[in-house]
Amino acid sequence: MSRRDELGERLAAVEERVVAACREAGRDRAEVTVIAVTKTHPASDVRLLAELGVADVAENREQEAGPKAAECAGLGLRWHYIGQLQTNKAAAVARWADVVHSVDRLRLVTALRRGAEQGGRRLDCLVQVSLDPPLASAPDALAGALGPRGGAFPSQVDEIADAVAGSGSLRLRGVMAVAPRGGDAAAAFAQLATVSDRLRKGHPDASWISAGMSGDLEAAVHAGATHLRVGSAILGMRPPLR
Repeated sequence: MSRRDELGERLAAVEERVVAACREAGRDRAEVTVIAVTKTHPASDVRLLAELGVADVAENREQEAGPKAAECAGLGLRWHYIGQLQTNKAAAVARWADVVHSVDRLRLVTALRRGAEQGGRRLDCLVQVSLDPPLASAPDALAGALGPRGGAFPSQVDEIADAVAGSGSLRLRGVMAVAPRGGDAAAAFAQLATVSDRLRKGHPDASWISAGMSGDLEAAVHAGATHLRVGSAILGMRPPLR
């Protein structure tokens, strides 16, 4: 089987899952965008996905994603950055990404704004919400700052969202989260939906909910996710990082 055929079969299988989940949840399939997570996979895979009709792809490491996005320029793709982002990498990400899912602190808002302004771009942003419990052993100075795997705690979302919405070069789109390891994905995504509902009272257009991956996309759809970040179910096992 060719790589193109393999990707086509995997995309079809994911589509069946999404359609079934939408049917069970009483939702319109058109409400849900599938983002193919291409991290560690070659640019040739990205080109094949584009040929197969994929419009949204995601990366989580700037040093890999920047060159890959440049190599695949002209394919009409929407590029998403989904990994934890260091402030000193924000300007570089703002040059190629169309959407940043992992905005979780005010300093990052400032850095992304400057990067977008320098490039004359408008960057879509989601506030990453930590659904992990706080680390009981964390020093007091860090408690409540960020979740164990990045992401602002729910109580911090409004402040970050207001900063994004008021930045000019950034556009607030909604929220993103990753289900806790070993936890109840359905309960976590229900919590995220509650955060989204609260956010939209002050920012009605911030309607995106980025949640769900290969193993828990059904739970995310049932909780109202609008964007699914699907990697291994589409592209298979990741090649080792170089």
